[in-house]
Amino acid sequence: MTTTIEPVELTASDRCDRCGARAYVRVTLPVGELLFCGHHAREHSDSYAQVATHIQDETSRLYENQD
Repeated sequence: MTTTIEPVELTASDRCDRCGARAYVRVTLPVGELLFCGHHAREHSDSYAQVATHIQDETSRLYENQD
């Protein structure tokens, strides 16, 4: 039996592993996970896309409520 766990929305306490800014991308790897801000997610996407088992991208939230 396989159990699927829905990813939890990233919050302000989730911080980028590269620079400490607020994380908007969670990359699940076979051995753990990495969190990235929008900038570092774009910078490293070619690398992690090849090995990630799941990518949770919430960068669209950066543009919410900007009228």
